[in-house]
Amino acid sequence: MKIKEILTILEEMAPLAYAEDFDNVGLLVGNQNDEATGVLVCHDALESVIDEAIAKKCNLVVCFHPILFSGLKKITGKNYVERAVLKAIKNDIAIYAVHTALDNHKNGVNKIFCNALGLKNTKVLVPKQNFIQKLVTYTIPENVEKVRNALFDAGAGKIGNYEDCSFNSQGIGTYMGNENSNPEIGERFEFVEAQEIKIEVTFEKHLQSKILKALFSNHVYEEVAYEIYDLQNSHQNIGLGMIGELENPMSEIDFLEFVKDKMQCGGIRHSQLLGKQVKKIAVLGGSGSFAIKNAIQANVDVFLTSDLKYHNFYEAENQIVLADIGHFESERYTKNYIVDFLKEKITNFAIVLSEENTNPVKYL
Repeated sequence: MKIKEILTILEEMAPLAYAEDFDNVGLLVGNQNDEATGVLVCHDALESVIDEAIAKKCNLVVCFHPILFSGLKKITGKNYVERAVLKAIKNDIAIYAVHTALDNHKNGVNKIFCNALGLKNTKVLVPKQNFIQKLVTYTIPENVEKVRNALFDAGAGKIGNYEDCSFNSQGIGTYMGNENSNPEIGERFEFVEAQEIKIEVTFEKHLQSKILKALFSNHVYEEVAYEIYDLQNSHQNIGLGMIGELENPMSEIDFLEFVKDKMQCGGIRHSQLLGKQVKKIAVLGGSGSFAIKNAIQANVDVFLTSDLKYHNFYEAENQIVLADIGHFESERYTKNYIVDFLKEKITNFAIVLSEENTNPVKYL
């Protein structure tokens, strides 16, 4: 396989359009047209991981965190980022990062987090905003089914747990073609009134070019009338963090001990315990202080995340227990998920789980 074929599969798992604007995801180093010799999946693409890839004959490293996050003006090997990049380039190793593209996916980092704790009835904590668009178009009744099905096949019409969603209404369309026209109904310079069906569908905005290609390829009119609108709706299946419920309530202490065991934490920092039973949980893998208000508004009992600062713990306001379980720990099973996904899609190729522990935080 060429590396680019594997990248296509990775985009199925974590579409790059789902990533946050500040992030740096996708192919960071290497040539996608190279033949792939093996895939090494890791959490952080450090120099030691590149050494592991060389030893295991893998020329594609798939990492969760992007080793290149901000711009490099020089690559001289003076720090851990430059050393990893230099070694990857010297050894023709490509590096691909998924990060927030997988964070925002409904089956991604936070669903993995929930599954590790056995949480049920999960839903997104911070739904993604300004990600949905609406297409409105018009065609004759004989062409409606063809156009509509093509739009569905291109990814339009998905709302929550439903597919093939559209709204259709009937009306009268009018037009008159000039000397260069070739109308489907009527003649040039003829004023035409025709029965038309108005089709309305929503779609994720990164699919716009695909949606329009399907529209133009399947519409009978020479000139296709259409409108696209940006919607204010939240995307309930894409976003950061997740809410879930324990099957059986626990005391706060028992729950935190349970989390410490399941997520293999070196320690857990937490806000004041409230003496309540724990049932409803919010999780956000990685740095999650920005979502404290969302967790409180969701009326959860405990919010599990990482990288909380001293003053963040005050924000609990005795309404919620905040628990910092460690950045690496909150995302620790992500690389296992990536390996399992790739092995299911690529059955005749080496997919290797990195044995390197890249957690920079140690505990006494």
